Amino acid sequence: MSFEHPNSKGQDIRDVERAIMARPAEHDSPNLDLDRMGMMLDLLGHPEHSFRVIHVTGTNGKGSTARMAEALVRAYGLRTGLYTSPHLERINERIAIDGKELSDEDFVDLYQQIEDFIAMVDDRFAQQGRAPMSFFEVLTAMAVWAFADAPVDVAIVEVGMGGRWDATNVLDGDASIIGPVDMDHMQWLGDTVEQIAGEKAGIIKPKSTVIVGAQPHEDAVMPIIEQAVREQGAPTLLRDGNELEVVSRMPAVGGQVATLRTPQGLYKDVPIDKFGEHQAHNALAALAAAETVIPVNGALDQDLVAEALSQVRIPGRIEQVRTSPTIIIDGGHNLNAAQSLRAAIEENYDFKQLVGVISMMADKQVEDYLGILEPVLDSVVVTENSWKGRVMPAEDLERVAVRVFGPDRVVRRDRMPDAIQTAVDMVDSEDQTGVGYGRGVLICGSFVTAGDARTLLAERPNPDLAKPKAERA
Repeated sequence: MSFEHPNSKGQDIRDVERAIMARPAEHDSPNLDLDRMGMMLDLLGHPEHSFRVIHVTGTNGKGSTARMAEALVRAYGLRTGLYTSPHLERINERIAIDGKELSDEDFVDLYQQIEDFIAMVDDRFAQQGRAPMSFFEVLTAMAVWAFADAPVDVAIVEVGMGGRWDATNVLDGDASIIGPVDMDHMQWLGDTVEQIAGEKAGIIKPKSTVIVGAQPHEDAVMPIIEQAVREQGAPTLLRDGNELEVVSRMPAVGGQVATLRTPQGLYKDVPIDKFGEHQAHNALAALAAAETVIPVNGALDQDLVAEALSQVRIPGRIEQVRTSPTIIIDGGHNLNAAQSLRAAIEENYDFKQLVGVISMMADKQVEDYLGILEPVLDSVVVTENSWKGRVMPAEDLERVAVRVFGPDRVVRRDRMPDAIQTAVDMVDSEDQTGVGYGRGVLICGSFVTAGDARTLLAERPNPDLAKPKAERA
């Protein structure tokens, strides 16, 4: 993707990222509304009307579902835009065109194209004594502008948090996906699962095909979603376990094979390149959404579906990044995510020894999260990730972990590089064969933790190997 606007201000990606991330968090705004986004889209000429939209919310599975839906739509030759959050390592990850994240140069150019409009919105709201655009509103505006400029046929957009007042809710989803609804972000979304469901149901629009994933609190959540469907006059409601079904599934090398049913047809033995039953249900929701926006009558082509879902890469979601020993990274941070992680490990691995490296945010249900993972972890190394403003201090996390695991199974290392090395040393010391078979390290607790670990464990080529032999000598 290329933008014509010159890099006249001499900014690089680090300057732009600092400028964006220095803005207030969306949920910290005293004016929780869509007014700033509405004004921005007015100034830009409503670019959001130039493409179809798959809008994805839910407590867990949003990013995975969005990436699967994008792959399915792109497999049909349609041009796609993908907007996800949070980013793990690079801010560019959040915006992708045709499956490729923006380059540093394109990201900077994109920001500069709408920078003056951002200032206009900020000035207008400052005159009213109201908050400026949040960092997430700026990123969302950038994504919408990039998708219109490309132009894309379909934008797949992941909600940042909640739904009703999320910056992405200025978009009208042709398909509105609501994944599992559970307790998370309670300080902003509500203290009950019913309140949280009400916020997430806010993405339902009058012309939406509403796709609802398997619900851990079905009796509490479904009446709220169904009421929103009726109030909005949405024409179609597709529910996992009713109109949609994971007919069967079985583990396979690198993931699983599942048979999926939608009202359009039966998709037999679809390879899904991710572990865990929850990913089969994410694939089902993505498939139903793709059927909504792809201009094909009836079921999609079985071979294209299989090709798309077999190649989806989802960083930081039960992601195996090393062998000997096995190292798995997972960014999930709530109880539903911990349950899915544990189930996937129990189903797909046969560890003789598994050591956890854990860092979590202080506002999470830390003790309950650790309690879910306790049966699959022999010991844990507690540490801190790089988000110093929110991360639970290692000494506090150690106290919680000792209550769950006992003092003999808990080690504390204040720096993550030291924590990872300690965990690897712990499994290596028990490995009599020297090949790491049956032994692993699980790094988890937060997407920031996952991003830090991916950066630390990234394989980097030895520069000496690129030199001519004579020069190396």
